Order: sequence, then C-alpha cells, then structure tokens
Amino acid sequence: MLQVNFLRENKNLVLEGLKKRNFKNPELVNDAVSKDDERKKIQYDLDENLSQMNKISKEIGLLMKDGKKAEAETAKSKTAEYKENSQKLQQKLRETEEQLTNILYQIPNIPSEKVNAGISADDNEIVFQSVEVSGLGEGAIPHWELAKKYNLIDFELGVKIAGAGFPVYFGKGARLQRALVQYFLDKNVAAGYLEVNPPHVVNENSGYGTANLPDKEGQMYYINEDDLYLIPTAEVPVTNLYRDVLFEEKDLPVKNTAFSQCYRREAGSYGAHVRGLNRLHQFEKVEIVRIEKPENSYAVLEEMVAHVQGILEDLELPYRILRLCGGDMGFASAMTYDFEVWSAAQEKWLEVSSVSNFETFQANRLKCRYKTAGKSQLVHTLNGSAMALPRIMAALLENNQTENGIKIPKKIAKYAGFEMIG
Repeated sequence: MLQVNFLRENKNLVLEGLKKRNFKNPELVNDAVSKDDERKKIQYDLDENLSQMNKISKEIGLLMKDGKKAEAETAKSKTAEYKENSQKLQQKLRETEEQLTNILYQIPNIPSEKVNAGISADDNEIVFQSVEVSGLGEGAIPHWELAKKYNLIDFELGVKIAGAGFPVYFGKGARLQRALVQYFLDKNVAAGYLEVNPPHVVNENSGYGTANLPDKEGQMYYINEDDLYLIPTAEVPVTNLYRDVLFEEKDLPVKNTAFSQCYRREAGSYGAHVRGLNRLHQFEKVEIVRIEKPENSYAVLEEMVAHVQGILEDLELPYRILRLCGGDMGFASAMTYDFEVWSAAQEKWLEVSSVSNFETFQANRLKCRYKTAGKSQLVHTLNGSAMALPRIMAALLENNQTENGIKIPKKIAKYAGFEMIG
C-alpha cells in the first residue's frame, strides 16, 4: 500500500507510474488525498474538543475547591456536551480512516523507473535467452500423453476425486516431484536461505498484508466456517511472519525459503492452453523471501534473478528471462522478472518463476520496519519462485523424451534415484 503522504508529495510521479500500468482509476489518487484532508480536519476538531474538555475539567476542580458548586455544575454540563461531541468525532474519524484505507487498497504499486510502459505480456522485455529453441519434430508428444504412457500422472483420477486441476502423481512421477522439491530447497539453503515450514492457511490480515486481498480475493479458496484462506503461495505466510515487527538494523537482511502446496481457483481458465500441468488449482512450489534495507533491494533483486537462473541451468532446460512491462506486473510489484522454459512438444514458453521487488508496498501494510540512526523506516520486501513444480515437470518430460524413455537431468537424477523413465 502506498503511503498517502507519498501520494500527496509525489502526485505527478505517481500518476506517471499508474499510466505505465494502464491503471483505469487514477482519480483514486486525488480521492485519497482529499479523504486524508478530511481526516486531518476531523482529527484537529477532535483535538480541540478534547483540549476544551480538559480545560473545563480543571476549572471544575478549582470551582469546587472554592465552594462555587453552582458554577461547577454549569461547567459540568458543558463537559458533558464536549464529551458527547468527542464521541461523535471519534466515530467519524474511525469511519474516515477506514474509507481512506479502502481507497489506498485499490491503488497499485508504482513501477520502478526501469520498467517499461506496456499493456500486456506482448510488451514484456526479453533480457536473456539461453539458447535458440525449436520443436522436437515428428513423433514428439506433450507431457499429458507422456504422463499417461509411463503412468506418472493421472488427470482423470484427480477429476474423480476433486475436480479438474487436481492431478494425482504415481511412482516415478511422484518421486520426481519430491526430488525436485528437495533439490530446490537444498539449493536455496546453500545460498543462505533459512528453511521455514509455514501454515497452508492464513487469516484475512495476512492476506491484506501481502496485498493478495482485496486484489485476488476471487482467486483464493476461502474456508467460510473458520474465516481462513488457503494460501496461493508460501510467500503469504512467510512474509507475514514479519508483520508488526521492528527490526534492529543488524538483523537485516532476512532470507527465508519454504516449500508448500499452493491453491488457486484460477477462475475463468479454460481451453487447450491450460491442459495437463499448464495450470492447476493445487500445485507444489518452493519460494524464496527477502526482507532488506531499501538501499540494497535492487542489487538483491538481481542476485535473486541470478540464483533462479542457476537452478534452471542445473535443470538443463532452455529458458528465457523477461522484465515485465507495467501492464503485466502484479498489483504489489515495483519490478518483476519472469522466467519461462521452452516446452518443446507444445512449442511454447511456459512461465515457471516470478522474482519481484515490492519496495515498501507490502511493508507499509505489514507495518514492518527497522531502526536506523535512531529512527524507524519501512523495509523492502522481495520474493521469488525457486521454483514452481508443474511447468518445470511438463518441460522436463517433454524436452527430454527419447525413443527409450525420458532422460532425467544429472543433478536431479541424484535426488530421484533414477536416470531414465521408461
């Protein structure tokens, strides 16, 4: 969430940033500033009212001491009026503050200066591509057919048990999933990330803290009886570990990694482009989360990008890195890099990771700060997928299919305990 003082003092910068995003409601910036002016006026009136009430209360004490009971009673009646007015002003202040917060919740983060304007994924900037890519040629089959051929994944059984988007993994399919998770975690821990095993449900405050609410409310599974949400990614519970935390400067940075199941409704997702593992309602992912001092966050973002790049090199998959344009970035992000792997059988790129710097946007909602030079200021938060399993699995199966079966990359084979599926 952007701070209202930032909107007030940097209005032109904010509007230019929102224009990069093609944000449809820039008038919310003026609405927020106007609502804050209203809040300040109510706060001033309340302070004045309380000041007068305190002044009269002191006078009552003096009048009683001097035996002027009649005058004291008159003063008491004035105090009652001020008290009633204060209660009304306090209620009005609470309502105005809530209205201001609701306006601020609707304003996305401002893109970094390096982020290009754009409308959709077509406008994203390719900053790196590992190799030239092509299809596998005649006879190559997509991962959903490979999964059936080698009894790795059963999509129909998942439909029977839960519905579309909930596959069941068997044998070497399940084992390969587990091997990838362990490899990702080990790789992250070796890079200095502390492993965390978080809850897979979060409360409303946690959803708002990372800006998943209200922006993605329709995409999250909600448990009505308990007022809880199934997590869309481990980023949500891990980042919320630091909600309402004031760090000492020496305690930064914080580096966490976590494995979790992820749950996303993916409402409105239909068609061939979501077939098989391309888009699921439940999937496995390993996440990395950073809490950083502001002056370090963009160097750290590049470090995280290099880390994910190293993982993809180990997986021996063709990949590319894109810097997202303003129109394709997530609501809370100031800058995002996407990683895509080449699906040789489907002959298209599949997104497998996003690495983002949120600057202070999440931290402001989380009230996550650190002490520096005797003052407290907001931290910067960052996160990335390292990595998401479904499309990695799809690309591994498709790109490594041979006449004799599916060849597993060397570094993953050590974890899986087998070099071939066949």
